[in-house]
Amino acid sequence: MWKWVAMLVLLAGAARAEVEKAYVAGGCFWCVEADFEPVPGVLGVVSGYTGGDLPNPTYRNHAGHYEAVEITFDNSVISYGDLLARFLRSVDVLDAGGQFCDRGDSYRTAVFVTSDRQRQAAVAALAEAEAVLGAKVVTPVLRAQAFWIAEDYHQDYYKGTSIVLTRAGPKSQANAYKFYRNACGRDARVRALWGAQAFPG
Repeated sequence: MWKWVAMLVLLAGAARAEVEKAYVAGGCFWCVEADFEPVPGVLGVVSGYTGGDLPNPTYRNHAGHYEAVEITFDNSVISYGDLLARFLRSVDVLDAGGQFCDRGDSYRTAVFVTSDRQRQAAVAALAEAEAVLGAKVVTPVLRAQAFWIAEDYHQDYYKGTSIVLTRAGPKSQANAYKFYRNACGRDARVRALWGAQAFPG
């Protein structure tokens, strides 16, 4: 009997869920995925490419595309606006040339919107970020285009157990990711820019 009660509770929760997708670019997609998968209300994060005209982009050739993520979330738990506020506080919104040690167009920040409602929320989130920082935010709000899912080895890279060679010698994929993130100065720059509001805190 308890099994059926539990199932009914899950079904009721699923019926109330308001599933939505957000598309953002914040430099290395591994880092954005790692930051947002643990957020309450986030149902999944997928790394990929978007914003360009090249069909079927790959990691070796995604010219014109941003490294981006697709965040699937339940907006009855976390709103789109709250998700964007966290996103903006996880990147350097003042840098138009890339993010941290990753330079070039594919590593720029952007918010890709799928509706007028998302556009209004994004514009409001950017204005609020400018007010907090007292500086011009360069992250653009762009119309969402086709999202191309990145290769399997990029998904959940930060959790991987494979051994990879780094400048500091062989490391598990998860430890190589941590080494890269620290060496790239991502968290240090976000804390310097956002202070106590930095995400993740």
